[in-house]
Amino acid sequence: MDSSKAFAAIALAAVSWDGTLTQAGSRSLRHALDYRQPFATYPADKMVSLMDELLQALRQQGAQRLMVTASEALNPQQRRTAYAMAAEIMRSDGPYQDDELNILSNLAEVLMVDARLTNEIQSTMNLLHGELG
Repeated sequence: MDSSKAFAAIALAAVSWDGTLTQAGSRSLRHALDYRQPFATYPADKMVSLMDELLQALRQQGAQRLMVTASEALNPQQRRTAYAMAAEIMRSDGPYQDDELNILSNLAEVLMVDARLTNEIQSTMNLLHGELG
């Protein structure tokens, strides 16, 4: 798996970790990839093909295993970015649930992202997605 496919795999696994794909999660997934290189330059058919392939892998492996497999194709900087993206995707539809925090904890371990950084990222996402009222 190349690094761009791995990055997209982590995004998809993060958005569908519980077997459901919410509207907020779908928007967050699209936002996470649409403006990021190389995805911003993909023609629509290539993006559809990539998502089809990843959805098949997700069904076969499950979200956790897909994240583990994908992490192996990323360098340290890409791993940190992938963690931040997953944290944002999971926070996009409301406060973190205990299961989401467990998934993020496992993902941090798999991606080898240190606890100080994961805490900073989660705090930032809480601010970014905080209630206005």
